[in-house]
Amino acid sequence: MANKAADLDTLIRLRKWTVDERQRELGALVAREDQLIAYGKELERQLIREGEIARADPTSAGFQFGAYAVEHKKRRERLAITIAAVRHEIEIARENLARAFRERKTMEEVQKARRVREAAEAARIEQAELDEVAQNQHRRKA
Repeated sequence: MANKAADLDTLIRLRKWTVDERQRELGALVAREDQLIAYGKELERQLIREGEIARADPTSAGFQFGAYAVEHKKRRERLAITIAAVRHEIEIARENLARAFRERKTMEEVQKARRVREAAEAARIEQAELDEVAQNQHRRKA
């Protein structure tokens, strides 16, 4: 029976490692999303700065601002697509983490149930041995 418990200990350690790995993957994706959002905010700040420059010098900077605005719009669209893709990956990573966690908890519950059964069996065997000793003593007295 101890061998089975050792097998479960190994599987549980593997499941814990898997959960940790899934958490690291999710953390990296969330950090990537945060970076992309920060980049989007920086793009907006750049647009505001360029607009202010264009208003200050409408002759030369104003002409260039139109091209900048078109390029800015393309960047924002690419950024939106990238953020959507990362968010999709985050959702998948969350599902994988949840699955890994459920598998780990299942193995822990199986191990717990197995240990309860093993303890009950050990107690039953011990009680049977004590009963046998008591019966032997009773026979000797009789």
